[in-house]
Amino acid sequence: MQQGYVDLHTHTTASDGMQPPAENVRLARAAGLTAVAITDHDTVAGIEEAIREGERIGMTVVPGVEISTVLEGKDIHILGYYINDHDPIFLGRLAELRATRDRRNDMMIAKLQQLGINITMEEVIANLGRPLAPDETVGRPHIADTLVLKGYVKDMAEAFDRYLGSSGAAYVSPPRITPSTAADWIREAGGAPVIAHPGLYGDDELVEQIIREARMAGIEVYHSDHGEAEEKRYLQLAEKYHLIVTAGSDFHGARQGVVFHGELGGRRISVEVLAALEQARS
Repeated sequence: MQQGYVDLHTHTTASDGMQPPAENVRLARAAGLTAVAITDHDTVAGIEEAIREGERIGMTVVPGVEISTVLEGKDIHILGYYINDHDPIFLGRLAELRATRDRRNDMMIAKLQQLGINITMEEVIANLGRPLAPDETVGRPHIADTLVLKGYVKDMAEAFDRYLGSSGAAYVSPPRITPSTAADWIREAGGAPVIAHPGLYGDDELVEQIIREARMAGIEVYHSDHGEAEEKRYLQLAEKYHLIVTAGSDFHGARQGVVFHGELGGRRISVEVLAALEQARS
């Protein structure tokens, strides 16, 4: 039986993380982990590089994705593990999600401009400091970076509080797929669906509804933004619905010197969970 620990939720430069995929794998090893999952937003573009680095240094890399969905007006994220990242149907579906994300970004930029904030998407992309690869995504943290760089806000937290978060003045939420559809897509791509960071939604009744209707395989009990009370509640939900318990830092790297969500490896769980996730694939 494999021993050690895994962080099942990390982001790379393929979406809104700060490190290339290979660097996440090296950071996972430095953190004392045995395995790490790459779970970028609506893209699997970082998986191949991560797997190659894992093979080079002896780290297990779990192919994953974090899919953006909406239910009852709330943004809900669904993690998928052990998906076939070469499945053409799945890749086409992710491309559709990225197109929706692009529209959302354009709508947010337009609202910011209406508020008198001089910002363009071209600036946001230029501030990446590198060309944007075809399957990579731009997210709200990238827009927040530009707001900080141009002096409209002092840091990432203020950017989300004032403008980009769900209560922000420039927030928009265009129509997206439901959590049930995302879970179906993950299963059809050979993966296991897990509801991400349920404590961030502020609605445990909705979380329970999603678990039932989308037939979740697991729940992210341990997350950088969950406290002991949340962990206890979601452990009870996991027991009630016979769900796999997962843990993830939601690592994005540091912006303006502040680590977004948590350090890689800051939330971890026994690698024995990987066998359960593989078994849950259908």
